[in-house]
Amino acid sequence: MHVIVWEFEARPGKETEFEKAYGAHGDWALLFSNSPDYCGTDLLKSITTRTYLTIDRWTSAAAFADFKQQWQAEYQTLDQQMESVTHSERSIGQYESA
Repeated sequence: MHVIVWEFEARPGKETEFEKAYGAHGDWALLFSNSPDYCGTDLLKSITTRTYLTIDRWTSAAAFADFKQQWQAEYQTLDQQMESVTHSERSIGQYESA
């Protein structure tokens, strides 16, 4: 299992929209579900701030790379649209099951 973790801070007042877009059934998950190698997304919310972690699961790093290449235009379009609900984002890293 290949896992990709991002940290986001939602824009003030946009938390509900952020959660809808980045959650397990949100806009990103719908885009990712075009690949049979996508295994799901978890969205974790900080209990003290507007900070969130997304955890996207794929069968392999190569599967995610293939998806990004095939769906590059849609990925970039959605990423630009999400700027309205995100204040900041930071890649935490990519991990493999041990």
